[in-house]
Amino acid sequence: MAISSGIFSTFLSTETVPLLKFPSPTSTPPLRFLAAAPANPRMVRSTVVTCATASTGNRAPRGIMKPRRVSPEMADFIGAPEVSRTQALKLIWAHIKEHNLQDPSNKKNIICDEKLKKIFAGRDQVGFLEIAGLISPHFLK
Repeated sequence: MAISSGIFSTFLSTETVPLLKFPSPTSTPPLRFLAAAPANPRMVRSTVVTCATASTGNRAPRGIMKPRRVSPEMADFIGAPEVSRTQALKLIWAHIKEHNLQDPSNKKNIICDEKLKKIFAGRDQVGFLEIAGLISPHFLK
């Protein structure tokens, strides 16, 4: 009982205690007093510091960035026997934009011309989310 009454007496005290005491009004306060604690601990954001090292710049491309051999149909379209998946998608989208092959009523659909039909298994129309899946067979292992 004595412990709990001591805790409550500090909250019920009418005397106010200054929280921040600075040496003079013109001096800047220390940084630890400027940052307010977040109301919810889940809201705390941690910053990730990454530093570029010399080893990451010299690393060989991996995954979808690694150039791979492509099928003859894809090589005719791209103009190279090896290309990365990302570069192939960029070149396909450049061709689509250059020749205005997006369906005007639904921009999610691509109307295939003769070059794209060779890559997309002869389909007349392709959804833009299907492109990545349709070019997969053209990348040889």
